[in-house]
Amino acid sequence: MALPRRPIPELALVKQRLRTDHIEDVRAETRAKLMAAGLQSKIRKGARIALTAGSRGIGGFVELLNGICDAIAECGGEPIIVPAMGSHGGATPEGQTEILRRLGVNERSVRAPVRSSMETVPLGECETGADAHLDKIAAECDGIVVLGRVKTHPENAQRIASGLLKMVTVGLGKQAGAQEAHSHGLWESVEKVPELTLARSKVLFGVAVVENAFRRPVAIEVVPGSYDAFRDADIRLLDVAKEHFARIPLQQLDLLVVDQLGKNVSGTGMDLNVIGSWRLTGKKPEPDFRRIAVLSLTHESLGNGLGIGLADFTTKRFLQEYDPAVTYVNLMTATEPGAMNTREGPLPLALDSDRAAMEVALFSSLAGVQPRVCRIKNSASLDEFWVSAPVLEELETNADITVLEPPREAQFDANGNLF
Repeated sequence: MALPRRPIPELALVKQRLRTDHIEDVRAETRAKLMAAGLQSKIRKGARIALTAGSRGIGGFVELLNGICDAIAECGGEPIIVPAMGSHGGATPEGQTEILRRLGVNERSVRAPVRSSMETVPLGECETGADAHLDKIAAECDGIVVLGRVKTHPENAQRIASGLLKMVTVGLGKQAGAQEAHSHGLWESVEKVPELTLARSKVLFGVAVVENAFRRPVAIEVVPGSYDAFRDADIRLLDVAKEHFARIPLQQLDLLVVDQLGKNVSGTGMDLNVIGSWRLTGKKPEPDFRRIAVLSLTHESLGNGLGIGLADFTTKRFLQEYDPAVTYVNLMTATEPGAMNTREGPLPLALDSDRAAMEVALFSSLAGVQPRVCRIKNSASLDEFWVSAPVLEELETNADITVLEPPREAQFDANGNLF
């Protein structure tokens, strides 16, 4: 049955002025800061040092890992890369190794072996009732260096969000630790689990990274491997991260088109701080993006389409890239008391092509004569995006917006897809 559609209006390409300051030589700065922090005094010759590698695709990821490996090797140690990503990759060693490979991390690129296991060492129960878990391979090493990106979390932008403490709790905790943390309240657990983990493990240092809006490191800080140091860094650097956070400079749209959803973009596939947390909480729609159409899933997600339930429409192309089993493991691991996170999982209506998804979504929005449409690459790439005429007119008064291309019809291939 043919569904009702409405033609997509002409779209103009615009550029948003965002801060561009960043670290030029990420690898060298990382190595230098670890050495200055006293890594040499922590490592004996031949010591095996585990280094955490997550699934978010930190800007300069390979360079950061290489910088840490350089410092460990300079001290006579042997670095080992340990996937630290909770239940991602289908909660299998092979899946987590493959995610790192898709992010450019392998034994050749970082000159260190990747050792993946889902086994953990239970460390005891913390104040929230959650059991702390530690990756077994990391636990058996002579030391651990935790690499973590500090930024707002899709479901939390205050005080302690994504950072070193979450990497200790969920990343190093693997699937077992992630499930414990979520089931006892994620943010309460992120505050309390690391107290126990850091006291009962061999974490030497944390390497905290802040990105700019172009996903390039703008700050790298090495902190001692203690709970207080990790907590202080997470709180302090979150304020720095907020200075570089990019948003869509609009409060109302009939249709938001998102080219890519993915776990390397955001924990919920699309950052709720960009698309509106109301889509998960059901509260007042701010910003009010009436319909969202997601066109594809990133290759780096390895089929994990968590967050697609936040969209209203998608494509059969997305379905071809989507792995229900991998997604469901992540969804069930992230189940929290009192939370409606199942909204992130169910598939929306899937159309045959990008054009069909966009046109059906626009019809569904009940837009007026001049529809307000915006198209972005993903919720982490907001320096350039496409807008319809009414939106372009509104943005003319925004000094941070430059028009790169005038409005024109969207270009679809023979299958009705944009790219």
